Amino acid sequence: MDLYPFKEFVISTELTAPSTHDLALAIAAAADSKKASNIVIVDMRGLVAYTDYLVIATGQTARQTKAIADAIRKQVKEDTGAFARRVEGDREADWVLMDFIDVVVHIFTPEAREFYRLDRLWRQAPQTVFDPDGEQQPVEASE
Repeated sequence: MDLYPFKEFVISTELTAPSTHDLALAIAAAADSKKASNIVIVDMRGLVAYTDYLVIATGQTARQTKAIADAIRKQVKEDTGAFARRVEGDREADWVLMDFIDVVVHIFTPEAREFYRLDRLWRQAPQTVFDPDGEQQPVEASE
């Protein structure tokens, strides 16, 4: 009796997992497609163990932050196969948190972003402003 009857079974590699940086860029692009503003990618590698990148974006209203989160959920799954393992705050939508494990996404209304100021909290981490044309600009560290 053959213990492994699926010797000829081939695993499809058609859809491979993106790098965490590519995933962060795909998330930022999806947010940009719904007119998110001030999209920043924060490189957390070497600072924390729970994620590689933060993507921080602003929607002008709670309704827009929800639309941004929905677009990220849909586009990223279609483009990369990745999906958020957990989503918090999408009912109120002043602050939506999406956990893709290696990338954590924060979508704020302007008031919530100013209140929580994650950009400043993690100012020691390298940060880049997302540019949909591919020319990412580093954010200058501020006190």
